[in-house]
Amino acid sequence: MAERKQRIWQRLRDLKRSLTIYQYGRRAVELVWETDWRLTLALGVLTILAGLLPAAIAYVGKLIVDSVVQAAQSGLRGDRLMSLSYLGLEAILVALLAGGRQGLTLCQSLLRVLLGQKVNVLILEKALTLDLTHFEDSEFYDKMTRARREASNRPLSMANRTFGLVQDSLSLITYGGLLLQFSGWAVVMLLGATIPAFVAETYFAGAAFRLFKWRSPETRQQTYLEVLLAREDYAKEVKLFQLGPMLLQRYQAIFRRLYAEDRDLTIRRSGWSFGLSLLSTAAFYAAYCWILLEAIAGRISLGDLTMYLTVFRQGQTTFASGLSSVGGMYEDGLYLSNLYEFLEQPVPLAQGYAHSGLIAEDGLRFEAVSFTYPGSDQPALQQVSFHLQPGQKLAIVGENGSGKTTLIKLLTRLYTPTAGKILLDGRDLQDWDGEVLKRRIGVIFQDFTRYQFTVGENIGVGDVKYFEAGDRWRSAADKGTATPFVESLPEGFQTQLGRWFKNGQELSGGQWQKIALSRAFMRTSADILVLDEPTSAMDAEAEVKLFDQFRAVTQDQMAILISHRFSTVRRADQIIVLSAGKLVEQGTHEDLLQQNGRYAHLFRLQAAGYQ
Repeated sequence: MAERKQRIWQRLRDLKRSLTIYQYGRRAVELVWETDWRLTLALGVLTILAGLLPAAIAYVGKLIVDSVVQAAQSGLRGDRLMSLSYLGLEAILVALLAGGRQGLTLCQSLLRVLLGQKVNVLILEKALTLDLTHFEDSEFYDKMTRARREASNRPLSMANRTFGLVQDSLSLITYGGLLLQFSGWAVVMLLGATIPAFVAETYFAGAAFRLFKWRSPETRQQTYLEVLLAREDYAKEVKLFQLGPMLLQRYQAIFRRLYAEDRDLTIRRSGWSFGLSLLSTAAFYAAYCWILLEAIAGRISLGDLTMYLTVFRQGQTTFASGLSSVGGMYEDGLYLSNLYEFLEQPVPLAQGYAHSGLIAEDGLRFEAVSFTYPGSDQPALQQVSFHLQPGQKLAIVGENGSGKTTLIKLLTRLYTPTAGKILLDGRDLQDWDGEVLKRRIGVIFQDFTRYQFTVGENIGVGDVKYFEAGDRWRSAADKGTATPFVESLPEGFQTQLGRWFKNGQELSGGQWQKIALSRAFMRTSADILVLDEPTSAMDAEAEVKLFDQFRAVTQDQMAILISHRFSTVRRADQIIVLSAGKLVEQGTHEDLLQQNGRYAHLFRLQAAGYQ
């Protein structure tokens, strides 16, 4: 008994959950209205027109047949003119219906393009509001992938089905009114024969959605394999390491697995659809026989026979279409739930308000800062403390994974410390206004982006406010020692970089690093410069020139340098050594050599390589 009650409650909960899916019909219509209210209004008017005209055409058809029979019996000229007038009226109604349907197609085509763009913009705008932690979360990526894959057409599909349901409802009301003149049981037959098909379609729509949702990681992996096989920045290794056949085999294996699931569902869906369509056909021909016998018995006229057969056939089709719209709305609602789940992802509240510090010229302080990445048990940084004064240059040394880049992410507020504080001019970093803080810090990460833009635009991204300011490009390029090789390019700062677009030029690793360094100098108001391995792809001579230039143009700025090259590190005013997330040594180059610890060991190892 208890199990039975539990099953009943579970079914009620499932029903409630299913019904909530239909809330997205209203939201989809609102979204379409916001996209273009004029086209949406036209879509609504044409929907009503297309819903009312079929029954009117069927009734006029009855009048034509009856008037023809009467004219043939009477032979009167007036009856013949009446038949022709009914025929003309039907022609006008048919023309209006054709125009209405063509108008619906036109509105839907225009809205499909506009709505696809609007939804994609909504998704991208949402992505801009999220933290870096979201983009480093695989589950979040799956959610965004699901939202983007179906989001461009599902809102319009839901809106079209909603309008279609209104159209079918209007048609059914008028058809039902005509059929009731014949028999109420005919209406019952009309409705009953199509309900099983609706139930089956809804079930298979849910099954298709569950497949879609479960396999988002596989779909994303397949997309990644396509990128590896088709992008120029992966082509060298794919060819040299002969990875192509292996990657293609993986790609095909994923496809075969996904196709097998789709095939099984499609076959079952098709089989049920065919079987239930036979039920609908049987109901129609049963009604056909009934109406035919009534006409033979003389209880209805020839015009009534024509009208009832037309109304029953079209009513059956319309009812099936209406139920299909309801089932389709359920399916669209399932996919739209992904879109709105993504769009309603909680957005981090705006942090900070301050435009100035509490202690002017105090510089940057880390006070017992610790941080653990989400989902990890091992801290990436533990109790790190140091003070960098205005104008000083700080170098950070440590093996890979020691926490160097994590420290920079905390400084730039891409992450928030798990414990401890970061102070800038005596004020907690979390209290600073985000825009003000970004203007004060210029950063170049080791894995900087190589934009498929012109040279000038690649530099200009360092300060989007002056993205197209040519004078700023040149000044930043001078500071980043990029000007000599930029001037040797075919079109100077207007040279297209990368291979994606026509006449694109590819640069060496060292030249790209100079472009990236120049990018950091675009922010002329920045008093903190952060450089993560800025010379790893440069030769020794270029490195020396760059850092001589760097010290000359950043005398009043704080600079943080991450590097494995001790010829660069030793020039810093202060050096900290990180190991397993902990600050193990701190001081000048000479101080650390005298301590004869970790730094001295690493320095001697590297120096020995040059002897």
